[in-house]
Amino acid sequence: MTERRVRVRFAPSPTGALHIGGVRTALYNYLFARQHGGDMIFRIEDTDSNRFVPGAEEYILESFKWLGIPFDEGVSFGGEHGPYRQSERREIYKKYVKVLLDAGKAYIAFDTPEELDAKRAGIANFQYDASTRMQMRNSLTLSKEEVDALIAEGKQYVVRFKIEPNEDVHVNDLIRGEVIINSSILDDKVLYKSADELPTYHLANIVDDHLMEVSHVIRGEEWLPSAPLHVLLYRAFGWEDTMPAFAHLPLLLKPEGNGKLSKRDGDRLGFPVFPLEWHDPKTGEISSGYREAGYLPEAVINFLALLGWNPGNDQEIMSMDELIKLFDLSHCSKSGAKFDFKKGIWFNHEYILLKPDEEIAELFVPILKEHGVEAPFEKVVAVVGMMKNRVSFVRELWEACSFFFVAPTEYDEKTVKKRWKEDSAQCMTELMDVLAGIEDFGIENQEKIVMDWIAEKEYHTGNIMNAFRLTLVGEGKGPHMFDISWVLGKEETLARMKRAIEVLK
Repeated sequence: MTERRVRVRFAPSPTGALHIGGVRTALYNYLFARQHGGDMIFRIEDTDSNRFVPGAEEYILESFKWLGIPFDEGVSFGGEHGPYRQSERREIYKKYVKVLLDAGKAYIAFDTPEELDAKRAGIANFQYDASTRMQMRNSLTLSKEEVDALIAEGKQYVVRFKIEPNEDVHVNDLIRGEVIINSSILDDKVLYKSADELPTYHLANIVDDHLMEVSHVIRGEEWLPSAPLHVLLYRAFGWEDTMPAFAHLPLLLKPEGNGKLSKRDGDRLGFPVFPLEWHDPKTGEISSGYREAGYLPEAVINFLALLGWNPGNDQEIMSMDELIKLFDLSHCSKSGAKFDFKKGIWFNHEYILLKPDEEIAELFVPILKEHGVEAPFEKVVAVVGMMKNRVSFVRELWEACSFFFVAPTEYDEKTVKKRWKEDSAQCMTELMDVLAGIEDFGIENQEKIVMDWIAEKEYHTGNIMNAFRLTLVGEGKGPHMFDISWVLGKEETLARMKRAIEVLK
C-alpha cells in the first residue's frame, strides 16, 4: 500500500474574529504539513447561516497573511477539490445524505422543537438515541407513505444518524493514544436540516475530509467528544481505509491556569486574544489585536508554537523554518497550556533585538511622524541601534528616546536638584568651548578629548557627565553620553547646552 500524501485542513466558521487558539491550531497544521512535504487546505464552514458575520472571512484571511501562514488550496487560493465553502456544496451533501438513508444508516425525523422540549421535560437527561427513537415521530416509527406525505406537504424535517448501541468505538489519537467510547453514550446526531437544505458540522466535515483527501485532522481538544461519531460516520460510508489520523490539541487556559482562555481574560489583563483588531459589525465593539498592539508576527508565531508543544530541548527562539524542522505531534502536551501573555511580551522584545536596525527603524518612522518629527533615516537607524534593547514594543521607543529628536524645553526637577551643582554652569560653559573646538565629532574622538580635559582640570568625572546629560536630555536617562552627542551633532549639542545654562544658571 502506497503511503498517503499528507493533507491537512484548517476550517474556521465565519462567525467573528479568529481566536488565538484557532491561530495555534492552524499553525500546528501548517508545521505538520510543511514538515511532511504535504498540503494545507483552507475551508470555510458556513453551514450555520444564522451565525454568519460579514467581514469575518476576509478578516481570517488577512490574519494568516500577516502571520506568514500560507495555504496551498482552498477559499481564495483555488485548487481541484473545490468549492471550499460549505454553503456552496449543498448538492454534494444531499447525495451523501441519500447514501446513508438508502443504507438504513440514517433516518428522517419530524419532531418539532415543542415535541422535543416536552420529551426533555418528561424524561430526565433525555437523549434522542436507540432507547428513545421508537417513541418519536420519525421514519422508523411512521410508514413510508406517511413519511412521503409529510415531505410532500412541506413539513420540515431533519436527518439523524442511527447509532447502534453498546459498541466500543476506538479512536486512535496521535497525542492522547487510544480513546475508547461506548456508542450508548452518543445521541443520534442531526446530520441534515431540510429548513436550509444544509448539513450540520458533523456530516459536512466527514464528507469534505474524505473528498478533499485529508490525511490528518489536527484540531482543538473541544472536538474530541465528536471523534467517535466521526469514526462511525466513516464506517457507515465504508471509508475506513481513508479515515484520517486524529490529533486533539490541548486547550489554551487562562493565565491563572483555571478554565479556557476567553476574550474577557484579555480585556481584564490587558492583552489581545485576536491576531488583528476586530470591529464587530453587530455591536460596534472594537477588540484589540496583536498586530495593532505592536507585536511582530514572528514573535507571535514563536510564542504560540510553544503553548502546548516543546521541541524536546531548551531552545526557545525558533524561526518558522526551525519550527517546521523540529515540530513533532508526539511532543504535544495532553493537558491544557497556560496562556502566559508576559512570555509573549518577552518574545517580542527578543525579536526586536534580532531584527536589523533598519527594519525596526522603518516601523519607528510612522511613530515619529505621529509626533510631528521628520528625521533623516540614518539618524533613526542609529538611534534604534542604541535604544532597541530597552523596549518590548517599537512604539515604546518614543518614550525611551524622543530626546534624540526633540530638544528638552524643561528640566526634571529631581535630576536638577541632584545633578546640577553650584559650578555646573561654569563647567558646562568650559565644556562647550572644548566641544566647539573638536573637528572630528565621532564618538571615540569626542570621548578622548573630553576625558583628557576633565583629567587636566581635575574635575569630578561624574559631576561633569551628569550635568552634560541633563543639558542634552533634560533628565538623567539615555545611553552613553558621547553616543547622544554624536547623534545630535556638534551644532545641536552646543545649542542645547547653551539653553540649559541659561535656564538653570
